[in-house]
Amino acid sequence: MEIKSCSREELSALMKELGQPAFRAKQVFQWLHRGVESFDEMSNLPKDLRERLKAQYVLTVPQVERKQVSKLDGTIKYLWRLQDGNCVESVLMHYQHGNTICVSCEVGCLMGCAFCASTLGGLVRRLSAGEILDQVIFVQKESGQPIHNIVMMGIGEPLDNFDAVLRFLELVNDPDGVNIGMRHISVSTCGLTDKIDKLASHQLQLTLSVSLHAPDDETRSRLMPVNRSVGVDKLFACCKRYFETTGRRISYEYAMVDGVNDHDWQADLLAKRLKGVPGHVNLIPLNDVRESPLKPSRRVRQFQQRLEQQGVTVTVRRKLGGDIDASCGQLRRKRMEEIQNC
Repeated sequence: MEIKSCSREELSALMKELGQPAFRAKQVFQWLHRGVESFDEMSNLPKDLRERLKAQYVLTVPQVERKQVSKLDGTIKYLWRLQDGNCVESVLMHYQHGNTICVSCEVGCLMGCAFCASTLGGLVRRLSAGEILDQVIFVQKESGQPIHNIVMMGIGEPLDNFDAVLRFLELVNDPDGVNIGMRHISVSTCGLTDKIDKLASHQLQLTLSVSLHAPDDETRSRLMPVNRSVGVDKLFACCKRYFETTGRRISYEYAMVDGVNDHDWQADLLAKRLKGVPGHVNLIPLNDVRESPLKPSRRVRQFQQRLEQQGVTVTVRRKLGGDIDASCGQLRRKRMEEIQNC
C-alpha cells in the first residue's frame, strides 16, 4: 500500500490499529509532506513503528530522469521517473505573483487533442494522489524554491482521474503539509461535463480552467475528439451551471492555431457564447510539436483585440521555457523515442 495518498483520518486509523498514540498520525503526515526518502528518516518515531511502516507500506520517491533549465527565463522542466519506470513531467515557472508548478496527473492521456504531445501513445496509467503530490514536494526540495501556486495542466486529464485528484487537493491544502490554498490552484479539463458537475458539488474555491480552443463544434471536434460526444452547447451549459453553483468564474484556455481557430468570426462567436456568464479567456501562443502539423497563429493580437472590443476579459499567456521542450508531454515523448532507439 502507498502511504502518501493516505488522508489524515486514514493515518489516524492506522496508528490506532498499530496501538500508537493519536499524535503519531500528525508526525507521520508531516514527515511524508517534507519529502523524506525512507521511513528511517522519521527520527521522532519509535524504531519498531518505523519497521512496521516499512514492512506494510510503500514510500514513493520519484527520481530526476532529466532536468532542463531555460536560459531565457529560468523555467525548470523535470522529467520524473516513477517507481514502475514510467515517466511524467513537471514544470516550475517564475511569475511576479510567485512560483507556479504545473503537475501531471496521468502517464499519457486518453483525450487525443491534436496539438498536444501528451496524448501521443495514449494512456498508460493514472497517478495516485501521492504521486501527484510528490511532484510538488520534490520540485520544492530539488530546486530549493518555494511553490506558491499549482496548475494541473501537465500530462493527463485531471477529471479523468477524479478521485485521486480530489484526494491530492485535500492533501496539498492541509496546513500541516505543503499548505497551498485552493484559490492558488487551477484544475484544467478538456470538458468532461459529468465530472465538471461532480466537481462543482464539492464547492472548492479553486479555479476551473476549461480547455476550449474553439467556439464551434466543427473546429473543436477537429482539435479535440472529446467534443464529438459533448458538443460546445452542452459544454457551455455545464460551465454556466458550475458558475451558478460555486460562484467561481471559469478560465477558458484557447491555444491559437494558425488558420484553424484564429478567424474573426470565431472571436465573435466566442464573445457571443460568453455573454452573461462571467469568465476569462486565456489565449495561448501555440508551441511547436514536431509530430503535429498545427502551427502557431500569427493573429493572436488581432484576436485579442476583437474579443476585448466585445467586452470579454482576455489575457495572452506569457510563453515560458521555449528552449527546453516546455510544452506538455514533449520531454517524456523525447525520452520514449530514445529508449525505443536504443
